[in-house]
Amino acid sequence: MASPWLDILDDTIQACVRHNRQDLAQPLWERRARLLEPSLRILVLGESGQGKSQLINALVNAPVCAVGDDLTTRVPAIIEYADSPNAAMVAATGSGGRGAIEGDAESGRRLPVPIESVTNRANYEAAMPGSEVAHARIGLPRGLLQAGVVLVDTPASGTRNLSNVLSEVFSADAVVLATDATSELSVNERELLERVTRICPTVLVALTKIDIVPGWQDVADRTRAQLADAGLPATVVPVSATVRMAAARSGDKVLNAESGFEELVRRLRHDWLERSDELNQRSVAALSEVTVERLITGLRDEHTTMQRASGDAVVRWHAAGREVEQLQRVSARGQTLLADEVADLTSDLEFDLRDRTRRILREVDEYFDTADPSHTWQEFDEWLADQLTEVAETNFGWLFERFDWIAHKLARYIAPHRPDLVPDVAYGDAPLEHANGLRKPNVEKFSVGQQLFVGMRGSYSGLLMFGLATTVAGMPLINPISLGAGVAFGLKSVFEERGTRLKRRQTVAKTAAHRHVDDFYLACSKESRDTARRLQRMLRDRYTQYAEQRRAEITLAAKELKKAVDSETTEKSRRTREISAALESLGMLRQQVRTLNNQVQASIVPAPRELTA
Repeated sequence: MASPWLDILDDTIQACVRHNRQDLAQPLWERRARLLEPSLRILVLGESGQGKSQLINALVNAPVCAVGDDLTTRVPAIIEYADSPNAAMVAATGSGGRGAIEGDAESGRRLPVPIESVTNRANYEAAMPGSEVAHARIGLPRGLLQAGVVLVDTPASGTRNLSNVLSEVFSADAVVLATDATSELSVNERELLERVTRICPTVLVALTKIDIVPGWQDVADRTRAQLADAGLPATVVPVSATVRMAAARSGDKVLNAESGFEELVRRLRHDWLERSDELNQRSVAALSEVTVERLITGLRDEHTTMQRASGDAVVRWHAAGREVEQLQRVSARGQTLLADEVADLTSDLEFDLRDRTRRILREVDEYFDTADPSHTWQEFDEWLADQLTEVAETNFGWLFERFDWIAHKLARYIAPHRPDLVPDVAYGDAPLEHANGLRKPNVEKFSVGQQLFVGMRGSYSGLLMFGLATTVAGMPLINPISLGAGVAFGLKSVFEERGTRLKRRQTVAKTAAHRHVDDFYLACSKESRDTARRLQRMLRDRYTQYAEQRRAEITLAAKELKKAVDSETTEKSRRTREISAALESLGMLRQQVRTLNNQVQASIVPAPRELTA
């Protein structure tokens, strides 16, 4: 029958598989495989310069890990038991880089290296571009190692290596954090311990280099206080690797006890190695709880994201409805704006046309006040045609310019993001045929015969009137005075008749010109209004078509959004039920994990008092 903590580990793995979280299941599989091994894997962590590698050398009483101020551990070094000393560099096996210290002694390609230089060479090779060195393996015939302890020297736990170091904690049975006695734990070290204890709760803090710090006891007390305040279940053991190595060389047991390593080895054996089953249960409980929490967090995040996404679809659906309403309002206002602009334009064009033709008529009146139509009609006809042609071209040019401006104004109002929607208002031809065709009026001529007749009639009147007047004086009817008066009256009659006939011709010419200009005004005004209505209908149809097309697009999109919202609502309801059931199941599993963890904590016998002096 399997142990309860193995059942919980299996349940956690199955939960990861059910929720497609292979990234969480893989460390649990590896951890379960590690539980079948009899050895106790201890991960030694620490920042650069804290005496981590020297601590391992002192534990195994051999300089197997490179130390020095200018040396930095780049790849892990695994120290385990062997009947005879041996060492090798192991190349990566293509597992993605995770678990650089995973696997048994036979995994990966091995390159035998002298034991005294294996870590130096491994660190040097790892610094080269394209290096495949995964870790170094060292075998030593030591009693602590033969008892089942496997030590792992890890790279410095700085910012660059922190994620890799934490990934290796998943495979560790216990963790030793090396920190020197010059000061209590730094902020980074406390944060590292907090993250490590969540995965592997079996942690010991080795306070190194106590031989060079006179007040190391105070530092040890402050470190214990820090750990207690932070709620970190870690034991503090002050040690000196230098004193330990000196004691080993001389065989001095008293010096060895002063080094603190006697206490450290005792704790490794009594508290950890002899209680490996309890350590396994604690690590399984911690790892399972962390995994379950991540599963719960992932499901809650998924639920939040799903709610937000569904809300976004509903918002887009409502926005589409508002856009349709806005489009209808804009389209109606656009048509009103178009009608108003065209009405204003038509009024302006009619006024302009009337004003220009009136100026022409005033010039016509002024011209025929002095000119004789019978002599200047051809010249006048050409001048009037030119003037009316200019009026037609100017009026129609203004018409098309204003409509082009109206088209751009409507486009900015109705479709500000569619500049291509503005139609090409082609400039049409002005109705120039109405400027020509002035018919010459019937202008009577004052012929020589008519002049003689008018002159004789006037002469007779003068001759008779003055002849009768002179008979009173005894003169005959026809006398020099009456003859002179007759001649004067005849000339006067001719001149008066000539002036009267000129005025009549000028009046007839003016009347003909006025009639022609009025006909031109009526025809040109009709053409202008017809062109304005044609352009208005073109703009109206174009923007109405755009509005209808846009309305259809928005309506179709809204329908699709509604379908998506309904589908998402159904899917969300189904997924919400699944998430609720999964959260309930994971909550029960988390409670089982915590119950097991509490049972394990209660069953652990308190360790002997720590060495403080």
